[in-house]
Amino acid sequence: MSEPTAFDKIRPEVHGFFDAATNTISYVVHDPASDACAVIDSVMDIDYAAGRITHDHADRIIAFIREKGWRLEWLIETHVHADHLSAAPYIQQRLGGKIGIGARITVVQDTFGKIFNEGTEFQRDGSQFDALFEDGDTYAIGTMQARAIHTPGHTPACMTHVVGDAAFVGDTLFMPDGGSARADFPGGDAAELYDSIQKVLALPDETRLFMCHDYGPNGRDIRWETTVAEEKEHNIHVGRGTTKDQFVRFRTERDASLAMPKLIIPSIQVNMRAGEIPTDRSGRPMLKVPVNGL
Repeated sequence: MSEPTAFDKIRPEVHGFFDAATNTISYVVHDPASDACAVIDSVMDIDYAAGRITHDHADRIIAFIREKGWRLEWLIETHVHADHLSAAPYIQQRLGGKIGIGARITVVQDTFGKIFNEGTEFQRDGSQFDALFEDGDTYAIGTMQARAIHTPGHTPACMTHVVGDAAFVGDTLFMPDGGSARADFPGGDAAELYDSIQKVLALPDETRLFMCHDYGPNGRDIRWETTVAEEKEHNIHVGRGTTKDQFVRFRTERDASLAMPKLIIPSIQVNMRAGEIPTDRSGRPMLKVPVNGL
């Protein structure tokens, strides 16, 4: 990892790519002082009922980077997503770059390795990824320094990535009128999520925050960029001094009413492998469906 430097005045160029099928926003983050860029939270398309994988969303990102003439250095996963599949290996094969995720991916792999009965051949040490970030680790995107902040609660491995005046929060926060993400997945914890949100809200007020998802509450247009100041003032779950006890009570009651994400079964199996699709003993791509296992 690179040594930290002053980077709070850098303003990276950020381009969002919205995937309507999963309400996910992927990002291309470009260093304005070089040709280097990073991709954050890419999406691989799946027709789950048909068992068909395609790459239209990833191809849009690849075409964009090639058109700009940029050099891809990192493919960042803010966490192990439960609602979409990562396209990181597909993009890496075409553009290069390193795939990075939070170091507590090992906790997720251990938990879901048991749920999916993966056996001893499935490595639970994070070795499927090129880099595992600990809290406070830094890495370079061209001349920019990025910092990874451990923000668990939604999942144990969630990280917020701060690049200059921009922070990519994954599912730690939604837009102010969307509130916060659920905390009831295995390894999730509402109290931890509250503490993690406070870490994000402790960043400078003018910090740009970029969401991993948006669902257009109350019929508004899809949006994915806000600021720390806007979240502190207007977030419907944690704004204006919501206490930890209030948040935990609300989050726990709300989560109990939510259905599981439609793509959680394929997503976890693929994403805990850094975007690779598991195979059966004959080498064919194959997903498992544990019954009453989640």
